[in-house]
Amino acid sequence: MRKKELFDFVIDYFQREMPVAETELDYNDNPFELLVAVILSAQCTDKRVNQITPDLMKRFPTPQKMAEADPAEVFDYIRSCSYPNNKSKHLVGMAQKLVELFNGEVPGEIDELQKLPGVGRKTANVIASVVFNKPAMAVDTHVFRVAARIGLSVDSKTPFETEKQLVKYIPEELIPKAHHWLILHGRYVCLARSPKCEKCGLTAVCKHYQKSIEI
Repeated sequence: MRKKELFDFVIDYFQREMPVAETELDYNDNPFELLVAVILSAQCTDKRVNQITPDLMKRFPTPQKMAEADPAEVFDYIRSCSYPNNKSKHLVGMAQKLVELFNGEVPGEIDELQKLPGVGRKTANVIASVVFNKPAMAVDTHVFRVAARIGLSVDSKTPFETEKQLVKYIPEELIPKAHHWLILHGRYVCLARSPKCEKCGLTAVCKHYQKSIEI
């Protein structure tokens, strides 16, 4: 099967099976709140982040408020999250730069977002995609794994290499939704240790599955 045919098959499947695909992070349509949540979500579950953010955002509802915070106080709100010490410093630093460089407004450009502490390319792509509906493909561990297993990415060693391969074949207008398709598929079906292949509708084209039945 040619690469384009593979992508067409996968896209058609997700359009039928997952017509609505959105972030599972709660953010009340507030770009700053989503930015905070995505920073917190690194190596942490969305469920845990959603438990943390209500009280955190009630205490620091704006970049200006968080910019004035002591990281130690932020730490108290996020201590149940992974790497709370680093993330508390990143959140305060991010808010300070947001105020300093962008007047407290979350920018929509990936390069500008990456000027903020704690914001790498993946986080920047999430914000650009979810908030601004831009054709940005955020590659987290789920996307990286699922793309490789199915065969959407080939010999990719880094998230950026995977990103480039995905955006080459996914129609631009579908990229924001495709990001969530792959994340949710990786979260609930194509699990890291025990993929639920019996529940997957992509086995007919999945490289990982085809190899497993040949063994």
